[in-house]
Amino acid sequence: MSDLITYWVEQKWLRDIVYITIAFVLAYVVHRLGSRIAARMVRLNRFSRRQRRLREERLRTLQDLFASAISFLAFVMAILISISLFVDNETLIWVVGLFSAAFGLGARPLVNDFLAGISFIFEDTFDVGEKVEMMGVEGVIERVTLRMTLLRAPTGELYVVPNGDIRLVRNFSRGRFTALSIKLKVPADDLARTLEILENLGEEAVIILPNLLEPWQILSESGAIGENTELTLHTKARFGYGAEMRPRLLALVQERLSEAEVGLVD
Repeated sequence: MSDLITYWVEQKWLRDIVYITIAFVLAYVVHRLGSRIAARMVRLNRFSRRQRRLREERLRTLQDLFASAISFLAFVMAILISISLFVDNETLIWVVGLFSAAFGLGARPLVNDFLAGISFIFEDTFDVGEKVEMMGVEGVIERVTLRMTLLRAPTGELYVVPNGDIRLVRNFSRGRFTALSIKLKVPADDLARTLEILENLGEEAVIILPNLLEPWQILSESGAIGENTELTLHTKARFGYGAEMRPRLLALVQERLSEAEVGLVD
């Protein structure tokens, strides 16, 4: 019995199958552990200075990218080990170079996806959890890998966007301010008095409403002269507070104009 086992072990093809199996099993194990390994890698950020520590969203993004890269490298190594069993080192280098050239030409979109994903490791374009718009689709980033970005739309659909197709990104989560404007219509006879009240109130509103970044500008978009004049107050609010600030501005303007006995036209 032992002689039979020794005979089969000595067979080269059997040894090759065993080596290939072990290589891919190890690659699969590394793939399964990729997320844990990546998590430990990004935890090294806590040893950096407080000013240089990355945001939590950025750490989550890097963790997904590192996990994807670890899985990719593990299976590439398994493939190279398998090929090395049948060719020598010089031939292996030649085969890898030829395969890389053929793969680059035949699977150019796939290569572009991976190269774009690698660039995301170094470029802080967007992170997991941020609200963005890319390729005409608006949503929240759920996951970023070397090959694709998963985008959850407000209506619930999950969009899978290849990284190589991402050219223009509109990142709502990194805006510095939110543009804010309100419109009001006043009688032409009260226009001069209304402008004086609004100009003084614009300076005061920044103090009354902390989320208002600057005094408003008074514009007339239509430029029409008649019985009534439509005015637009254009200003900037802290990012994300535009919708909240609009009714507060309306109430403040209406209160001051009412005190000055300036009526608004419907």
